[in-house]
Amino acid sequence: MRFDLAALVQNRPTEEHAVKWKNTVSRFVNLEFEDESNRQRQQAPKALAKDEAYYLSQAHFEFENGNFQLALRFYSKVLEFNALNIEAWTGQVRMLIELGEYREAKLWADKAVERFPNDAELLAAKGVALARNGDLAAALVFSDAAIEERGDSAYIWLARGDVLLARKESLADYCLDKAMQLAPKSWFVAWLAARIRFFYRKLAQALKMMELAVEWNPGHFLVWLERGRCQESLGMLTAAEASFTQACQLNPECAAAINELNQIHKTDLLDRALSWIGKFFK
Repeated sequence: MRFDLAALVQNRPTEEHAVKWKNTVSRFVNLEFEDESNRQRQQAPKALAKDEAYYLSQAHFEFENGNFQLALRFYSKVLEFNALNIEAWTGQVRMLIELGEYREAKLWADKAVERFPNDAELLAAKGVALARNGDLAAALVFSDAAIEERGDSAYIWLARGDVLLARKESLADYCLDKAMQLAPKSWFVAWLAARIRFFYRKLAQALKMMELAVEWNPGHFLVWLERGRCQESLGMLTAAEASFTQACQLNPECAAAINELNQIHKTDLLDRALSWIGKFFK
């Protein structure tokens, strides 16, 4: 850039200098805005791709939060992207079992096994579906096949424990303990084992497993909710109230915990009323 020296000495720029200076400033301002715009684009969060991996991750998340219906929808969504995703097929069967839809679980298991006849976890899930439907002989056949295919999966041993509990066999405890050994200090496996025992009304053992789940993941509302249900079923209402209260504190939107607390308060109020009436008429 060239300037009129005489003008500079007199501290007043020429017209040419003013134009050049204006253009220079504009160029730097434009560069500054471009840099700022680039920084904003780099810092802005990228839109999350809702693909097969996304929906599978969401399904697992909802499963681990006890939202079985929503997890089922997400597993179904995965299959829209990839009909050969065996994890989603197995997940659908497991969610239907958790929802108590045993006939539907068997139908989906049948369809899945036609596609993947040698998948161990799918065979195990079908065994549970059969057991919950009362077909105990066939359930054991599929459970045996799952163990033969793969013996190092925590879920396969959970499923076998489920089948053996349905058959009232003493080895069920060994199978559930084996699952815990394969997933050391896993709150999720402990929670699943507790739910299986709770279903078959092995309440004291279910509470024992749930206590471990609470110990290993005390910040998750779900383990406190299930712990409270075990305690309530055993008549431990004061302890159950404390567990449900903790679940509500960790997740104020947990409708199940709120309902359980309301039920305990109603029961407590009724007991007090009956006690007062009894004393009155003595």
